[in-house]
Amino acid sequence: MNMTLIDVVHRRYSAKAFAPEKKISDAHLEQLMALLRFSPSSVNSQPWHFIIASTDEGKKRITSGTQGFYTFNEAKVLDASHVVLFCAKTDIDEAYTLKLLEQEDLDGRFAEPGFKDDNHIGRSIFVNMHRFDLKDAQHWMEKQVYLNMGTLLLGAGALGIDAVPIEGLDPKALDEEFGLREKGYTALAIVALGYHSEEDFNASLPKSRFPEEEIFTILP
Repeated sequence: MNMTLIDVVHRRYSAKAFAPEKKISDAHLEQLMALLRFSPSSVNSQPWHFIIASTDEGKKRITSGTQGFYTFNEAKVLDASHVVLFCAKTDIDEAYTLKLLEQEDLDGRFAEPGFKDDNHIGRSIFVNMHRFDLKDAQHWMEKQVYLNMGTLLLGAGALGIDAVPIEGLDPKALDEEFGLREKGYTALAIVALGYHSEEDFNASLPKSRFPEEEIFTILP
């Protein structure tokens, strides 16, 4: 029986313990990577990079960000089938927006030549608004990465894969481990993916959300 989206959101939850022997298939990994690649972002800015670890060696490198105060998250990283480190760009300049533009042109986004210039002008207005007027470009780009994370979490749930988003990490340690700042990125969050273990206390707990009448306003 096919699951509805309502079934998916009721089934998915934040896994607290993974079964290390259970692995995500290559076919499912391909779909998860497609979710990451094709997630929406404001003005198609795509200000992200993803480091994916599935081997013991790779996941151990990710745990450079779960030391000290954050050791409570280390087992989640080590026992998960796959771990995704979400990285956000640290700058968005015209060279980057022109790179986006050329990729869009290559992918056939512009039905007429003039549309390409219009697209660049329109995107530059919003990018420069955040760079120079609001001065929140870093925060704005991180918002886009969180949109991507939500896409991955919902998609993983639809595939029957358990996941947990992890903000409890040391971004500086991860930046240093992977040389991210030199590449124009910074670590933001981790999503661990796999299948929960029988010891996961959160797997059997009921969901708790505010009632519909408190969170929705339906306009006439």
